[in-house]
Amino acid sequence: MAVLEKIRVKFGLAISIIIALALLSFIVDPSTLETAFASMSSKYNVGRIGGKNISYTEFQEDVEKYTAINEIVTGSSVQNEEIQEQIRNSAWQELLDDNMFLKNARKAGITLGDEEVVALTTGEYVSPIIRQNPIFQGEDGQFSPEAVREFARTIGDDETGRMKIFWDYVQRTIQVQQYYSKYGSLFNASNYPNALVVANAVDAGNKTADLEYVFEPASFALDSTIDVPVSEIKKYYKDHKETFKRKASRSAEYVVYEVVPSQEDIIAVSDDFDAAYAEFAKTDNVKAFLIKNSDRQLSEAWYKAGELRTVSAQLDEFVFGKNAGVSPIIREDNTFMAARVIATGLMPDSVYVRHILVGDVTTKDRADSLVDVIKRGGSFSALVALHSQDQSSAADGELGNVGWLTQNYMIPGFESVMTAEVGKPFALKTRYGMHVVMVTKKTKAVEKKQVAIFEKTVLASKETFNDFYNKANTFATLAGGTLEGYRKAVDSLGVYSHKMATVLESTSSYGSVDQAKEVTRWIFDAKKGKASNIITVNNNFFFIVAVDEVRKDGYAPISEVGEAIRYRLYAGKHNEKEAARVREAIAGCSTIEAVAEALGQTVTKNADFALGMTSAYVDPVLAGAVLGAKEGVIAGPVASDAGVYVVKVNGVETGSFYTEEDAKAYELQKSQYTSQQILPAMMEAAGVEDNRARFY
Repeated sequence: MAVLEKIRVKFGLAISIIIALALLSFIVDPSTLETAFASMSSKYNVGRIGGKNISYTEFQEDVEKYTAINEIVTGSSVQNEEIQEQIRNSAWQELLDDNMFLKNARKAGITLGDEEVVALTTGEYVSPIIRQNPIFQGEDGQFSPEAVREFARTIGDDETGRMKIFWDYVQRTIQVQQYYSKYGSLFNASNYPNALVVANAVDAGNKTADLEYVFEPASFALDSTIDVPVSEIKKYYKDHKETFKRKASRSAEYVVYEVVPSQEDIIAVSDDFDAAYAEFAKTDNVKAFLIKNSDRQLSEAWYKAGELRTVSAQLDEFVFGKNAGVSPIIREDNTFMAARVIATGLMPDSVYVRHILVGDVTTKDRADSLVDVIKRGGSFSALVALHSQDQSSAADGELGNVGWLTQNYMIPGFESVMTAEVGKPFALKTRYGMHVVMVTKKTKAVEKKQVAIFEKTVLASKETFNDFYNKANTFATLAGGTLEGYRKAVDSLGVYSHKMATVLESTSSYGSVDQAKEVTRWIFDAKKGKASNIITVNNNFFFIVAVDEVRKDGYAPISEVGEAIRYRLYAGKHNEKEAARVREAIAGCSTIEAVAEALGQTVTKNADFALGMTSAYVDPVLAGAVLGAKEGVIAGPVASDAGVYVVKVNGVETGSFYTEEDAKAYELQKSQYTSQQILPAMMEAAGVEDNRARFY
């Protein structure tokens, strides 16, 4: 237990359950992962990797394992949606590693020997995952191989099996990290820029052109003489079909009725609050009052000026404004509040704590005896070594030291240390057993207050809830389960219909409404032209949804993308026609000024146009024209979607501002960008299909 508590208290949230994902950051930007996912897989599988179907049952087993790891690390079984998503991502990453990445790494000749594993855990090249973990540090605060071995030896004594789960996780993470490190090194080494590449880059990077050009803006009027036949559209579609690959999606419309308190509900809560306010001001048992009447219970926390602003700026101003008694009633949105100062005192922000974990709560007499020994001058460290079940706490190299604790970083049950006297040991009980505790130093004391906050938030009454439900039911009845009926209901009832052009299986938010996956699931189960009955979200939103388009996994049909292709081909022909028109208009012009006059434009000059690396704000067509132009000769016209360019390079100068280091850094940047495509490329080759969004 002591070792596990050490994991929670000293290491806390510093260990992320997503270590395995973090290790990949040198290879892949997480935002690029999704682009590699295909989505055609069995409806009842979470996904598919390397030809293997990943069943929901198999995936859920890994999810449960990482859930246990998260509980070990954080000491809490509470999981919000963000943590649950991280857990699922970790489980999915492990499946990707086992069924794809590790296989590819081994095929590339990468191995990991037993001696190397030992070196990474207790030997010469210890992984930071272990080296930086306080659990594996000695009394001097430095990494201790013996602490690792001791941890491994005591795993068998843990009847819960949780230490083994954690140790297996750490070992696996270290080994997978090593494979990624080796694979990344192998890949990056192959991208080493040779001397010729660097020399050419330096040469190009130091050249600037003295440029003059004339720009003829494109006409955006539709040219009816330009024809794009169907045959050309079909050919383009065939030649570029991969660009039209897509994930399954839907287009939908929805109305939503949000259940909000009525004016009657607000008045009722206001009246109840007013009636209880006088009792709040005078009661001797504030804790019992709040349990009975308030949404916010009594907190033992001590606040200093400014900290109550997270609750209410007005309450903070009252409490720390030298006011007496109870604050006036404050209403913010639909919440009523009042504050009462319970106690005022000088307190530190943090205290330095030592402890001896005696053990079971029945050992109080033993704890009291140790307190007496320390008061008579006994060595705290010696007593820790002889009697404490926690032999891991050794902050600053001294056995028994827990270290600095604050109200927000506190061992559960240790709250009283904030008001304890320095150097005076005492016994206290926590859920882990009896402790002997002593505060050895404190930060400077500042004025703090304990505050009771009476708070009531207005909730919709049953009558209000039913009223909104009846409105939603009226709409659903009028819609009659069809898109046509839905649109008639919108017009008839005068409600606002939200439109979602693209709903993916991963979509969980609709406007400001989060965690609405039940809406998405209905949309993907429904056929085109259907409308839903009431879909309740978070118990206070009533949705009625209609599907107006269904798009399957795979390639978008030419019927959907044909118009976009036609416009693209039209733009190309239009650019060519514009270039031909300009060419005819400037025929015979021998100077750039004559070109400008013929076109009715002006000459733009740039004496320092960089030839090596152009800005993102420079039209790439202009950059290409400059690079291809001969010195002193008018070049063009060249056309882009924006217009037509005619350029003249008067001269090229070579400087020395772009160095060999700059060139190497740029090549490294390109290499790193290329390496980000490794995992997506592997996933595409392995036919990875991620359908987790169907289940979560």
